[in-house]
Amino acid sequence: QVQLMESGGGLVQIGGSLRLSCASSERFASIYPMGWFRRSAGKEREFVASIVWSASTTYYADFVKGRFTISRDDANNEVYLQMNALKPGDTAEYYCAQARTSYAQGDPSDYKYWGQGTQVTVSS
Repeated sequence: QVQLMESGGGLVQIGGSLRLSCASSERFASIYPMGWFRRSAGKEREFVASIVWSASTTYYADFVKGRFTISRDDANNEVYLQMNALKPGDTAEYYCAQARTSYAQGDPSDYKYWGQGTQVTVSS
């Protein structure tokens, strides 16, 4: 059973930055993408970004393109989400997840393991 743990959330002002981290209890399986999702109050969980491990191909939701960057550290089995130019609409619980299929991108049902989440709050 893979365990994922997010960290790095917090309170930040509009325009600020945060870097989220996700640590895995096991060595990342290179064929399965890792993703970040978020859930805001009253909304469904939505895709934020994903990274295809071995190929370092990345995918982003349109609303974060140019502001967020997903990356990974093979040696430490961690995946990161660098978030810049944060907006109040980015306020949410952020989750990392490991896919169950090699072709997973933005569909949450393609992800098998989930972390507990870390809260990001963007205030004015």
